[in-house]
Amino acid sequence: MNRKSKKSTPDCVAVDLFCGAGGLTRGLLDAGIPVRAGYDIDASCRFAYEHNNPGSKFFLKSVADLTGLEMEEHFATDSSFKILVGCAPCQPFSKYTQGQDTRKDAKWRLLQHFGRLSASVLPDVVSMENVPELSRHKVFDVFVEELEASGYDVSFSEVYCPDYGIPQKRRRLVLLASRHGTIEMIRPEQTPPRRTVREAIAHLPPLRAGQRAEDRYHRSSRLSDMNLKRIRASRPGGCWRDWPDDLVAQCHRSEMGKNYPSVYGRMTWDEPSPTITTQFFGYGNGRFGHPEQDRAISLREGALLQTFPGDYEFVPRDQPVVYSHVGKLIGNAVPVRLGQAVGESILKHLEMIKTRRTHAKRTH
Repeated sequence: MNRKSKKSTPDCVAVDLFCGAGGLTRGLLDAGIPVRAGYDIDASCRFAYEHNNPGSKFFLKSVADLTGLEMEEHFATDSSFKILVGCAPCQPFSKYTQGQDTRKDAKWRLLQHFGRLSASVLPDVVSMENVPELSRHKVFDVFVEELEASGYDVSFSEVYCPDYGIPQKRRRLVLLASRHGTIEMIRPEQTPPRRTVREAIAHLPPLRAGQRAEDRYHRSSRLSDMNLKRIRASRPGGCWRDWPDDLVAQCHRSEMGKNYPSVYGRMTWDEPSPTITTQFFGYGNGRFGHPEQDRAISLREGALLQTFPGDYEFVPRDQPVVYSHVGKLIGNAVPVRLGQAVGESILKHLEMIKTRRTHAKRTH
């Protein structure tokens, strides 16, 4: 698929750290920002990243091993503005690890390397996206302090994805920093049209559990006989508490298990979906049941809820589509439309800088 960006903005260029399958890169390209390179340690991301985003080259390398000199090579062009973006792995900061000591996790230090590269290369704009819980950790405070010490004006906020046209109840922390003055996330429309599950996936052909359509990513995982009975007893927006007693799993009968209702549920047609995780293809892993069909949502449906284009490819044609692998690529991605909103925020800021510079020249 030779997809091109909608616009061309020749006076800026971006590099995407922790690029994954290319959600953030695709969003920046859709906004009109050329992305020169993407870095990730997962070689299986290469195909999805390069195939869907022509002109953006994938580099298999840890950000921990990346030097400022290597980064400068991507920015050694006539471009006026350098942009560095990335979404450091969020697992150590996720609400699912709260109460655990994750500081020994190697991923904890990746944000420090993001800060190191920012201070070394001094791009005009830096953007970082992550889970909201990150802002409560010291490593985030240090990251912000280092950016400010390098001359950046820093802003960050918690973004509710449905406000930006993403049909998913995902909340993310978005940081923007500029060496040229105040930069902020663009505001959503006053009355944003909340895209729903129906708008995102209702057009796809119906499936049975374990079936696949002509689109090889529109496939649904199999269900056991028991889980088939359970999903038939499930209602949109509900959970296992709606079932007859003989269908309730033993783990949910315990006092601890009763506190975990957000599994074994169906999505609701006319609301945004729950947050898409790397396990969204499994009915028992969250409220990932189809609103009316007796199955979990398909890989393609998960990708659409992450706002990937409907023809986005994740693995080469000569390789099989493995649920766990493709689910990870989709679930770990920055929603494409969120990446586009970040790109539009950056471009709005750069236009203000260019306007100021033009005005300054005219007055001298």
